[in-house]
Amino acid sequence: MSKFIKPRKVVLVLAGPHSGRKAVIVKNIDNGNSDHPNSHALVAGIDHYPYKMTAAMGKKRIAKKSFLKVYNYSHLMCTKYSMAIPLDKTGVNKDVCRDPDLKCEGWREAKV
Repeated sequence: MSKFIKPRKVVLVLAGPHSGRKAVIVKNIDNGNSDHPNSHALVAGIDHYPYKMTAAMGKKRIAKKSFLKVYNYSHLMCTKYSMAIPLDKTGVNKDVCRDPDLKCEGWREAKV
């Protein structure tokens, strides 16, 4: 299963509060570690898709909201699509998910 799940691959989230949303794999961990014993991936995606824009709308209403979360492989469905944009792993990594202040910065990095 790990040969399909690679960084910059587009996935669909199947479970949790972001189920049905599209996301991109930032980093995959095939063997697990002390925090998560099973294989998992750090994904960044769009939680709130932007509305259709009109002239009367402000920037806040048009803005998209992103999420950054660690998911087990069984909760992700891989698609055939991948992103050609290089991801900056220094601003978006697994340690960002632990600290609330860094998490906001990680969300901003994921939007770009």
